[in-house]
Order: sequence, then C-alpha cells, then structure tokens
Amino acid sequence: MGKVAFIFPGQGSQQVGMGADLVEEFAVAKETFAEADNALDIDISKLCFEGPAEDLQKTSNTQPAILTTSIAVYRVLKEKGIEPDIVAGHSLGEYSALVAAGVLDFTDAVKLVRKRGQLMEEADGTMAAIIGLNAKEVEELCQKASTAGIVEPANYNCPGQIVISGEKEGVEQATKLAQEAGAKKAVILNVSGPFHSSLMEPAGEKLSKELAEVTLNDAQVPVVTNINAEFTTKDEDFVQALIKQISGSVRWEESVKAMIEDGVDTFVEVGPGRVLKGFMRRIDRKVTALNVEDLASLEKTLKKL
Repeated sequence: MGKVAFIFPGQGSQQVGMGADLVEEFAVAKETFAEADNALDIDISKLCFEGPAEDLQKTSNTQPAILTTSIAVYRVLKEKGIEPDIVAGHSLGEYSALVAAGVLDFTDAVKLVRKRGQLMEEADGTMAAIIGLNAKEVEELCQKASTAGIVEPANYNCPGQIVISGEKEGVEQATKLAQEAGAKKAVILNVSGPFHSSLMEPAGEKLSKELAEVTLNDAQVPVVTNINAEFTTKDEDFVQALIKQISGSVRWEESVKAMIEDGVDTFVEVGPGRVLKGFMRRIDRKVTALNVEDLASLEKTLKKL
C-alpha cells in the first residue's frame, strides 16, 4: 500500500448534527468538543449538534465548528491506529491539518479560526462557482470583468471547477461572461465575503497579529499548504502560509496532484461532508478516496483500511 493522506474540509461542509453520534460513542470525541467549548465564547457543541442552521452558517461560528468536528474525527481515527503520512486542508481545513500535524495546539487553533471568521466577515464582496471552464479561461474572464470591480480566481478545486471572488459587481460580470463562454454553471455562492481575494488583505494583516501570539511547531508529518501546493514542515513557513492564504488562491488541485506524485494512493476526508472526496473523483479516479464524518462512514473506512 502507498501513502495515506488525511484531507480536511473547509467552509460549506457544515451541517446541524455533525459530530453528535461520535461524541456518544467515543470519549475522545466528547473531550474534543468540551475543549472547544471551554476555549470559546460560544457553546460550539450545542451549535454543531442542535443548530440552529442559520447560526451555524455564520462564518465566525462555522469555522470553529468545522475545525472541532474535524479534530474529533481525527482523534477517533488516531485512537483506532489510523495515522496519515501527509496532511492537507482546504482553506479553513488547513488549520485542522496543522493541528493533526502537531504544528498548532487545538485550543489555540479553535480560538484562531473563531477570530479568522470574525475578520473575514468584515470584508464586503461575494464569490461564485464556475463549472465547465478551464483555469486559463476563468483567469481571462476575471481580467475582462475587473473593469466592473475586483474579481479574482479564489479556489482551484478540481478540473472544471473554479471559484472566483471579489467585489459584487466584478463577480456578477465575470459570472455573466462565464455563461457566455459556455460554462455549464456559473452561480453566485451564499457566502458572507470575498474570501481568498485581495480584498481580504486587511484581514490577513490583522490575523498576523493574532498568529504572533501563538506558538507554532515544526510539523510531525508534512503539510501541503494551499498557497503554493508545496510540502511544508518548518514552523516559520506556516505563519506566512496562513497569512497569505486568507487573500490568496487555494491551489487544491495542484496540492492533491503533488501528494499523488509523492506516492499517496489513499485519501481520507476527515470531518463533515464529502466535498473533497467529490473533488478527488474529478482530479484522479485511480486513487482511493474515503471519508469519515460519522459512525457509519467510520466503519466503512476502517474496513477499507
């Protein structure tokens, strides 16, 4: 068997009820949620298990909620003797990957992403998903649409799926151009800001002050970072990666390909939802893509591993 990578989901994977059945079954999952509750000014357990959905959708709540659920799942897998050779996370998921790699302490990470969510909510703008055009086509139409307002590629998720981000007018214009260019789908997303665009640079500056207060360690397993799709292990490199990540593009497709080139043949999505598992099918069907988000998927994945 080749290497195993754990990949951690980002915002958009949240759902009411996430983590609840694992908490009933595993003490380590219960302890993880209790740790988050003690660290934060909100009851993250109640929010994850009971909602309401509209509160869970708020970026400043979503981010610590997904991180906590992902780390609860990760710790259950670790208890079962399943550990990764490499980790990566999509946007917010990079924080979960850094906890798993021993770079960030979980309590520090959950406070950081709570703050990160609050900072991200401050910027005005929106995002849109473009399905069915390649990277070059999307980059060109962003350039054309930028006469209407700032618009940039934000997430290179998988072949034929790129998310763009920026000022409302720019994103709307780019969406219109994408439809004219023959995109299968070009839809404005229900998000609270222009994530992974240059409009987030002030948030990055504020985040750098928060990161200065936190201890980061060298990674115990390599982390493939969003900003450059490169294997990273040094603590100082992670600080820069997290600051740049908030306003830079998520190079997810490249990150996955880098891991495959390094010998990864099994990817396990660790945390709520199956978004990354879906991207895997579009990136490379030859590798094994699994996920763990609840008891049923845990049993299924343990059998495969």
